[in-house]
Amino acid sequence: MHDWRVTVAGLALVTLAANRLQTAQRSDLSDAAAIRQIRQEAAERSQLTSTVGTLTDLYGPRLTGSPNMKAAADYVIDKLKGWGLEDARPELWGPFGPGWSNDRFLALAVSPLSFPLVAYPKAWTPGTTGEVHAEAVVARIERDGDFETYRGKLRDKFVLTTPLRPIGDSRSDSDDASVFARRRMEFFVNEGVAALLEPGPGRSGAVVAGDGRVARSFAAGMYPWPDPVPPQVVVANEHFNWMARSLEKGVPVILEMSIANTYYPAEPNSFNIIAEIRGDEQPDQVVMIGAHIDSTHLGSGAVDNAAGSAVVLEAMRILKATRLKMRRTVRLALWTGSEQGLLGSRAYVTDHFLNPSTLQARPSHSTLSAYFDVDDGTGPFHGIYVQGNQAVVPIFEQWIAPFIATGMTRVSLESRAGKDHVSFDVAGLNGFHFMQEGADRADQLGKSNFDLYDLLDPDALVQNAAIVASFAYRAANRPEPLPRKTGPP
Repeated sequence: MHDWRVTVAGLALVTLAANRLQTAQRSDLSDAAAIRQIRQEAAERSQLTSTVGTLTDLYGPRLTGSPNMKAAADYVIDKLKGWGLEDARPELWGPFGPGWSNDRFLALAVSPLSFPLVAYPKAWTPGTTGEVHAEAVVARIERDGDFETYRGKLRDKFVLTTPLRPIGDSRSDSDDASVFARRRMEFFVNEGVAALLEPGPGRSGAVVAGDGRVARSFAAGMYPWPDPVPPQVVVANEHFNWMARSLEKGVPVILEMSIANTYYPAEPNSFNIIAEIRGDEQPDQVVMIGAHIDSTHLGSGAVDNAAGSAVVLEAMRILKATRLKMRRTVRLALWTGSEQGLLGSRAYVTDHFLNPSTLQARPSHSTLSAYFDVDDGTGPFHGIYVQGNQAVVPIFEQWIAPFIATGMTRVSLESRAGKDHVSFDVAGLNGFHFMQEGADRADQLGKSNFDLYDLLDPDALVQNAAIVASFAYRAANRPEPLPRKTGPP
């Protein structure tokens, strides 16, 4: 006998499958139309070039805590409000420590040759007392016995802390975080050196000047260093080696320097910039896009990372201008303190998603679908790092399909380290990072005196903004949040 109940059940399953297929097809058609709208808005009405030009040429560099950083934040918040994101605001985190700016810097070789040195002071180090005209010497202190060798011989001298360094050597004296390094710095302070000079990693006049920390540690949560330091100056490798070779030959080297720096201790906290477009159906669920807006104190912070900041700002403008319906809230975050150890994004994650005292998830931990990060320079996107999250691979492979012709072809299970998405990833949240052409070059020049507007590729950045807007839109409209990695964070 034929079982009619089986027939009805089978028909019900077929009907359900057909309905789901129709829904998926309608969703695909809707997504395709939205992506076309996003790309058209990006291509025809982009404001990215204006935004990134202002961030670099008017407000660069943007060292965390500096007047430039605060002026850049005011500009960005006004810009966001002008686009209709009325809730755009700074969100405080901290304590960070005093702000700092370099107001005057003069560095000259006087003898045996006379020429301007390519050099920069390290951030958060003190200045000189007016112009200092003095002899340069080498003091290579690597063990306890070396202290007595140089005791009483360094006062008012410009001290080279290392001998010749091969061009292209990427080491930095700031990387030494040992207890001995702190004792050596204390010795230089007590000896009264005029300034410490070190070679900058780089070539062809590029200078990468760090932040003058004795060691990578914090005093009561305050940045940047726990101990006093002398003025510290990073010299282009070629000019440093000229001094070192002259001294090796017994030829005296005379330099002149004048360094005037200002500290801003009144406000010890820093801030992130936050803005959002509220979702229509599930506003408490969130998709985040972000980049760090702070830079080092060299150049104008163009590749690192006005480029990424302008991309996510433009993506937010596109989503607002197109008035596309989105289920979930899309939230923009521009981080500060990133150059000092992802401090702004770490603070945001602990404030919103993870209790730092207990390491327990906060209630909002479950509401974040994903964070998408942009911080690999100025080249076009060619993929996305998913940090080992296999579940999102087929989803993202579908999302990159409209952009394959632009070079966006890879969904990589690899993990990208050292960027702000890591703050989310280690907390058990989805943190993804876009892959860009020329990322290695961006790492080389991004923190140097060459990091200027002219390095930027505006056409690639406009294209990247459309991709970020597309990913944010699709994540905001999925029936379910993006799946997370299994296992403990």
